[in-house]
Amino acid sequence: MGGDTITPPTSISEEDSSSLEQELSNSASQAPTFFRDDMSMKFEHGTMIENDGMGFGEVNEVGNGFSSAALDFEASRRRRHNAYREVLQSYDELQIRSENLKEAKSKILSYTPGAWMEKVGGMQLTDYDVPTTTSLILIGPKGSGKSSLVNRISKVFEEDKFASERAQVSYSSVGDGTYFLQEYMIPKSSTSFCLYDTRSLSDDPSNNDEILKLWMTKGVRHGDPVIRNSDSPSLRTSMKSKDRWNRFLSSEIRMVNFVIFVVNGISVLKSMDSNDDSETKYSQTLARAFSCPYVSFKDDKPVVVVTHGDLLSLSDRARIRVHLGELLGIPPAKQIFDIAESCDPVTELTITDMLCFCLEHADKNLPRKSWITKKVPTVPLSAYILLLITLGIVIISAYVHHAHIPHVKGAKPHAKLPKASPKLDINWHKIRHLWLE
Repeated sequence: MGGDTITPPTSISEEDSSSLEQELSNSASQAPTFFRDDMSMKFEHGTMIENDGMGFGEVNEVGNGFSSAALDFEASRRRRHNAYREVLQSYDELQIRSENLKEAKSKILSYTPGAWMEKVGGMQLTDYDVPTTTSLILIGPKGSGKSSLVNRISKVFEEDKFASERAQVSYSSVGDGTYFLQEYMIPKSSTSFCLYDTRSLSDDPSNNDEILKLWMTKGVRHGDPVIRNSDSPSLRTSMKSKDRWNRFLSSEIRMVNFVIFVVNGISVLKSMDSNDDSETKYSQTLARAFSCPYVSFKDDKPVVVVTHGDLLSLSDRARIRVHLGELLGIPPAKQIFDIAESCDPVTELTITDMLCFCLEHADKNLPRKSWITKKVPTVPLSAYILLLITLGIVIISAYVHHAHIPHVKGAKPHAKLPKASPKLDINWHKIRHLWLE
């Protein structure tokens, strides 16, 4: 995908192919000793290995087969090779499809909550609890670029290209950047869907689990502070001071409809190529937070956005996506989006594709209405008491009326009966009004 310093090629270059072969060579050099021993042993026993021109050998077995572990390693290596090629090809496809950017943006702008729902299982749109605004939440480690991503997405769909940036971006590495939940309608004039910018993930997994569970089960609200148990007293005091005006305002609590994981491509690359615990911890934090069951909707896992790719080579960007695909268990070419710091058509199309994926899956996982508890009227106790009194009066009056009827032996069938007691003046309109309250 395009960036300020990297333009997507119209085809996979020789440099990228060389990078792929080098990557595969490195993988082979890291193979267990038994795998390399099996390779040489099989060759000695007559196994012929034909090179396919991409650094992979097609094994034609003559003697005994490889060990199970060796075959698993080879299958994994081939799968990584195919994923790498598919990711590289996706950059070419974006370049071609960018000619239809206007139509893609129009699709997003015409979206309304529930409009892309699939009618399955005999369910209709009226059977689901459709929100007035679809809410997408951004989650990611410190410095991943969540606020910058909000600004880039907003600019894609805003008519005023000279408008100032909406989200506050941290310039230095001090602090966690965003401390309060921030809601951004996309575009500003619409209420169809919104993005929620959040505080960065903590280095403590338990803190992340608690916050993620709170957001995903209780909902999010614009302006709410994000306070952790591990926050220092001074930080808590500072946040409460900044929140002094927000406590007098109330805003709507929105349930999260889908999750966008934002990661820094440079930090991921460092964690891939380093044995330092401080570097590898980044990938561990990602994997732990991504595996939190609350951020997934049934079988649908969050989408992943890789930022800062414009500072890397195209081959490294592809490697990062393949690595994240293996780490998080999602297809790198379909569910991991490389969004660079640029405003070119390819980047805008990538943003549009990412939003389309999110909104489609948000509509797919709309909660069903609860017909049991929905619109059940509550009857006040006073209505029950008045009803019982009324029934009692009716029963007593009927008994008294029956007691005053003379039982004359041999009376004629059409003999006149004594005049009944006066009719009770019961205000049935008032009783019905109290019952329906």
